[in-house]
Parts: sequence; structure tokens; C-alpha cells
Amino acid sequence: MKVVMIGTGYVGLVTGTCFAESGNDVTCVDINAKKVADLKNGIIPIYEPGLTELVIRNSKAGRLKFTTDVSECVPSAHVVFLAVGTPQDDDGSADLTGIWKASDAIAPHLGKDAIVVVKSTVPVGTNRGVKNRLKEALGRDVHVCSNPEFLKEGCAIDDFTKPDRVVVGVESDFVSETMEELYKPFLRTEKPFLSMSLESSEMTKYVANCMLATKISFINEMANLCELVGADINDVRRGMGHDQRIGFQFLFPGVGYGGSCFPKDVRALSSVARRNGMITKLLDSVDEVNNQQKNVLGKKVTNLYGENLAGKKIAIWGLAFKPRTDDIREAPSLVLINKLLKAGAMISVHDPVAMDNVKEIIGDKVRYCHHHYDTLEGADALAIVTEWAEYRNPDFDYLKHKMNHPVIFDGRNLYNPKKMKDLGFTYSGIGLEFKS
Repeated sequence: MKVVMIGTGYVGLVTGTCFAESGNDVTCVDINAKKVADLKNGIIPIYEPGLTELVIRNSKAGRLKFTTDVSECVPSAHVVFLAVGTPQDDDGSADLTGIWKASDAIAPHLGKDAIVVVKSTVPVGTNRGVKNRLKEALGRDVHVCSNPEFLKEGCAIDDFTKPDRVVVGVESDFVSETMEELYKPFLRTEKPFLSMSLESSEMTKYVANCMLATKISFINEMANLCELVGADINDVRRGMGHDQRIGFQFLFPGVGYGGSCFPKDVRALSSVARRNGMITKLLDSVDEVNNQQKNVLGKKVTNLYGENLAGKKIAIWGLAFKPRTDDIREAPSLVLINKLLKAGAMISVHDPVAMDNVKEIIGDKVRYCHHHYDTLEGADALAIVTEWAEYRNPDFDYLKHKMNHPVIFDGRNLYNPKKMKDLGFTYSGIGLEFKS
């Protein structure tokens, strides 16, 4: 099948590459000429495990191409995906400028039976807006399909090739059958292909992400309460997670969620509700709790050392909002760094892949270390923000040797509090009794 992907961001590049890997003829389009040139040379603009190898292999095989010119590929395409950004606007709503520009760009070149698929995360009514816009431009009906993505950064290729389900919003059997054929190689283990209305498909994406964000904010708020009453959130989490109605997924306390999806989608769905005369008290609280949670580690540091941190050296492990990605959008690490800098602290940081992205934002205000142990030289405390695998089993004797004071603020509960106390560390996790 001839597939065109408009947009080579995270979703567009992963989706296009995986479709090429399954034998389709895929062309990815982007307006950024340098980005396209880099992709042609195998230079990938994002960090995603396994993606570089797939892009290079399928490019060499001729199944994956890159261009800036829609006229080269859209006329012969069976399916044209719109995978452009929908960033958060000032009022919390999704900015759809990219969707409308992409629709206008492809309109003159669409074949009669081509299907336009909106892959971007968009509020309810957007797909119908695209359909009406294309009809006005061409004077005829155009097949439009909603196909939300459910990719987790760090394991996006597995998520795409082994999906829990594929969701499409359609208005004809032709579109549904074509999309099912396109996804057929990834549904061989009887995972469901769910066909529904355009509006239901659009809502499914937002509601799913908002549900997951709600679980995170809930367990974080309960962790904070556990600290106040002397309970252990790890025990509580186990006690509730074995209830089959609840489960363990997304019930790990931490320093708040970040990234490109959860914060934006929670606010966008709340914005949709407001435009329809409804106040989403729960969603607004989820967002508020998450924003507060990003301050937890900073407060722990100042509770121990005071608000004036002049002369204090703080090491930070982990900058990306989650492991296996270089994405720092809405990352809790940035909140912590800003608080500590304002308090006068000297900061050394490490992250396996995200340091360059942080440096673009805050410059040389912190010291960037190539090895995580290097951050500890003369440190008064270590703050762990991202649960990279290489942080899970450090040499604690070496940490004590390197540090000025053996103090750890663990934002991901990587270590056993009793063991840390026995080793002589002052240790504070999330939802755990303070151990010293």
C-alpha cells in the first residue's frame, strides 16, 4: 500500500517507519528541509530505542523515503496520514494550526479514493472539520479517518508493532476495511481492531490518557499522605494493586508526570469540556496535583538544608521525563533545577541522552557530567528524578566516598529504605518514612 506521512515528529516517524517495515511504500513529508536531509542520511532527530536501525534498513530497501514536496507522493497515495504537532495553546486547548495547514497542502493532490487519516491527537470535531475543509477545497467528499496513537516514548516500536488495540473512527466500510488491511500485520495475535465514529475515536485517545494521568496523580497524592501519617506507600500500593479491579499499572509514586501527552491532553480535554459548558473538576485537580508533585524533591532539599542553599552542591540523576527517551517537555527535573538554582545551590547533572536538550534551555547554569558518578564529587545530596536502569544498583560505598554528605532524595523509590539506613545514608523517598 502507498502511504504518505505528513509530519516526521515522534508519531509520524515511528508510524511511517513501522508501516515501511511491514512492506508498505512509505513517504514521510516535512516542511523542515534540514530535517528531511538529515533523515535521508540516517540522522534521527529523536532518541527512541531501535528506531535508527529501522529507518536506515527501510530507507536502503527503498520502502521509506523523505521529502519536503507533497506533490511528489500524495497523488498516488492510498492513505495520507496527518501526524503534525498540536501544541498546547495559551488557554490549554490544542492548537490546530498545523492540522489545517497540512489539510490545505494535500488537498490539491488527493486521489479520488485516497483516505486522509488524522493521526495527531486532536479534540472532538477536528476530523469532521478536516472533512468539511477538504470538501470545500475539492468540491467533493473525501474519505477521512480518525486513528489515534497509543505510543509510549521509550518503547514506541513495540507499542506500534504489538498494540493492545487499534482504534479508528470511520464513516464507511471502505475506510474501515482499508485501515484494517493496513494494520493486519500487527494484529495477528487477535488484538482487537475497534471501528467507531469519528467523535468516539477522538475522545478515546483523550480519555485513555486522562485516566492514566489520574492514576498517577492519585498515587502521588496518597504517597504524600502516607509520609504525613507514617505509612509506607510501597506496602499500600501492593495492598491495593492486587485488587484485580485496580491493578498495578501506573501506580508507582514519583515526582509527577511530564512529556508531550499527559499534561497537554488533560488540559485539552478540560478545555473541550469548558467550551461545551462543563467544568471538569476531576481533570483540573489531576493537573493541579501533578504540578504540585514536581516540587516535592525541591521541598525535601530545603526542608533539610533551609531555603538558602548557597554553597550547597546538589547532584541530580535523570533529566528526561521518563527513561529511554530524551524528551524533557514538562519534565520534573526542570522544576527541581530552577528551584535549586534560585536558592543558590551548585548543581551537577547526568542523563544518558537528555543533557543536550536541557543545555539548550538552561545553558551552563549547571555542570553536565558524562558519568553519573562524576556528579557526586563533593555533593551534599543526590536527587534522583528519572529511573534509568543504570541508577538502580550503584556502588553505595563509592557514593559515600565521593559525596560530602551521604544524603539521597529518591524521587522514584529505587532503593530499600532499611538498607540505605544500614549503609549510613540519610534517605528520603516518595511516600516513605524519612530514614536517617
